[in-house]
Amino acid sequence: MESRFKVLGHPVHPMLVMFPIALFVAATIFDVIDVAGGPAFLGELAYWNILVGLIGGVLAAVAGAVDLLAVPSGTRAKRVGVAHAATNLAVLLLFAAVWAVRLAAETRAAGGALVAIEVVAVAGAGLGAWLGGELVDRLGVGVDPDAGLNAPSSLRPRTTAAASADRADQG
Repeated sequence: MESRFKVLGHPVHPMLVMFPIALFVAATIFDVIDVAGGPAFLGELAYWNILVGLIGGVLAAVAGAVDLLAVPSGTRAKRVGVAHAATNLAVLLLFAAVWAVRLAAETRAAGGALVAIEVVAVAGAGLGAWLGGELVDRLGVGVDPDAGLNAPSSLRPRTTAAASADRADQG
C-alpha cells in the first residue's frame, strides 16, 4: 500500500519521525548526566530538546495520520497502525507532561522522577518504532507498488501501466 503523503516521491512520515525520536533520546541522556552531577546546562538543553521534539512529533503524527486513514479497516495493518499511533501519542503526552512540569518550575532541570518518566517514554518510542517497522517491512504499508532492487528513481514519472494499476486498485 503506497503512502498518501509524499514529497519528491517519498513518504513524509518516515522523514519526520527520526527528529523527535533523536531529540527525546538526547534529552533523556542529557538529563541522566545532569542528575548524575554533570554540567547544569545539560538540563536546560534537555528542556529545549523536548520542546523541539514535541513540535516534530506533532508534525510526524499529522503525516502518519494521513497514511493511517488510508489503511483499510479490518486488516492487521490497521490494528498495528492504530497501536503504533497510540504508542507514539502516549510518548508525546509523557514528554509534554515532563516539559510542562519543567516550564512551571524554577529551573528547567529535571529531577529523578521526571527522568524516570523520560526513560519510560523512550522505551515506548522504541516500541512505537518497532510497530512502525512492522507496518513497513512486514505489511508493506507506505511502500511504493513499483518498489524493487532495480526500480526507477522516484523522481521519474510513473509509467502508464503503473498508474493504471493504481487506479484499478483504488477503484
